Amino acid sequence: MNEVVAWVWDSDLAPFLEELAADYRGWDGERSRQTNDRDLSVSAVFRSGGHVGLTWTLRPWPKTAGGWSASVTTWLEAGEQMSTFAAGIRHFLDSHSGD
Repeated sequence: MNEVVAWVWDSDLAPFLEELAADYRGWDGERSRQTNDRDLSVSAVFRSGGHVGLTWTLRPWPKTAGGWSASVTTWLEAGEQMSTFAAGIRHFLDSHSGD
């Protein structure tokens, strides 16, 4: 039997994104967060021109032989666009925390 499991990411995603938004002047290297089971992770890099690259990686069942992963990178302008995105994620997670 196949199944799909959905969950709301533990509480550190919104603060992580808000921290990135607050650092709109940039940072060196990569910052990242992942779920406790490491099925989902997001990493962030800052590039010249004031853009933040968020790479979202899904690795379901990472310890299973023949496992797979998929990644997508989204680019946002540091500052207002990143702040709006972080606020939207916080709103979404807060509105679904009682489900």
